[in-house]
Amino acid sequence: MWFQASRIRVHYGTAEALKDVSVGVEKGEIVTIIGANGAGKTTVLRTLSGLKRATSGEVWFQGERIDGRSPQDIIKNGIGHVLEDRRLFPYMTVHENLQVGAYLRRDKAQIDSDLKNVLDRFPVLKGSEGKKANTLSGGMQQMVAIGRALMARPKLLFMDEPTIGLSPIVTQEIGKIISEINRDGVSIILIEQNAVLALGLANRGYVLEVGRIVLEGPAGDLKEDDRVRTAYIGI
Repeated sequence: MWFQASRIRVHYGTAEALKDVSVGVEKGEIVTIIGANGAGKTTVLRTLSGLKRATSGEVWFQGERIDGRSPQDIIKNGIGHVLEDRRLFPYMTVHENLQVGAYLRRDKAQIDSDLKNVLDRFPVLKGSEGKKANTLSGGMQQMVAIGRALMARPKLLFMDEPTIGLSPIVTQEIGKIISEINRDGVSIILIEQNAVLALGLANRGYVLEVGRIVLEGPAGDLKEDDRVRTAYIGI
């Protein structure tokens, strides 16, 4: 598989947060991980992107083993991460926050071109490049966070709760943006509390409960599974 994490175990002190979690992504896919609050979804992404060290397990990307590498090396290898709660630099401008996403790159002309492309993708940000991030609406901040990750030119993008706290209208707009990014050739692992949205966007999905994968399969099948409908869709 193009990206594969196998039997990942993670501890916080003596507490085991992830228990033999295995997830994979084929090139061009959107894969979602759904589950209740506290199931360990964010820990999965933090571990895969090098922000949290796994107790055991392996992570492979494009034929190379990447677990144990620094977050910077993983970004250089082509993996981006849109963090939960956006994590922008609040007193830096939109332009500065976007430029941070390209801090490992040295191709200035292409960086300038990519910055233009990001603003074209998020036209609502045009005219706000000089504003501090903390003055923006939640939806605009999320667009800056996604744009910042795209500035690293990822082949695979991790997205952690990109619609949390947003209105239904903005949530649908973010959903469209995720689809567009995928159509442009970026594979995605999506964590999303809105299971209907996530399973509607994804090719495949995993259900995580208390640190363990309990279901997996095509997104359409999961959407019709009685356990998923009861626990996560509210039917």
